[in-house]
Amino acid sequence: MPELPEVEVTARSLRSVITGHCIEAFRCFDRRLRQPVPAGLSKTLAGRRVVEVRRRAKYLLLDCDAGGHKSGGTLILHLGMSGSLRLFPPGVALPPRRKHDHLEFLFDHGALVRYHDPRRFGLCVWAPATDETPPLLAELGPEPLDDAFQAESLRQALHGRTAPIKNALMDARVVVGVGNIYASEALFRAGIRPATPACRLGLVRVARLVDAVRATLEDAIAAGGSSLRDYAKTDGSDGWFQNDCFVYGRAGEPCRRCGAPIQQLRQAGRATFYCKRCQR
Repeated sequence: MPELPEVEVTARSLRSVITGHCIEAFRCFDRRLRQPVPAGLSKTLAGRRVVEVRRRAKYLLLDCDAGGHKSGGTLILHLGMSGSLRLFPPGVALPPRRKHDHLEFLFDHGALVRYHDPRRFGLCVWAPATDETPPLLAELGPEPLDDAFQAESLRQALHGRTAPIKNALMDARVVVGVGNIYASEALFRAGIRPATPACRLGLVRVARLVDAVRATLEDAIAAGGSSLRDYAKTDGSDGWFQNDCFVYGRAGEPCRRCGAPIQQLRQAGRATFYCKRCQR
């Protein structure tokens, strides 16, 4: 599943090409995503200029002006379990549309963006500009790369939570965007066992975890994200953070720090990886 680093890499790639340009046409070849793509979205988007490309949690946000409509708004995209966006800059010959290319965005300068999603669990909705946060984004916690994500605030968010720390770390109300891969990796870097009850972490270990989450996500973004199954960057190439993982996907292999075999367990239906010697 594309997580925060993959969405951030996508946002940065799109930002440099489509910001300031108008959506000339939107085409939908299959409306059957997690929520059906709105039937009138083509008319809603036509002529709107993208004024900013942002990321919130695992959501990609394209802020658009009015463009001849009554008001502006935000196109909200989520890559779901298997989604990716492919960007074709102006002047590039377009390859044939693939089986699971469900959406296309054509821009006034010739750039084209295709949304590819074999499992169709992604999302594409329009949120008109209002003073209120769109419902999809209303209950999200702090961004892990922002200043608001601090040891004291995280400790308060974990107070009274008896769930394992890995489960709590993946709760978007506690902190957004830390999915399965990066939760395992951050806990390894922080030296914390994933099954530790969240409420038992003192300020020192929480501070270590905050630093580890930030460092893990920043390293993953620099590596272009992780390509384990369907995710690819906007140019079609793979991210390579998975090649540098300390624990994720390495069950039975020697720990890169101490040599002990990496352990695997199931938590909330997801595979968790850790080193029993380095994490306590």
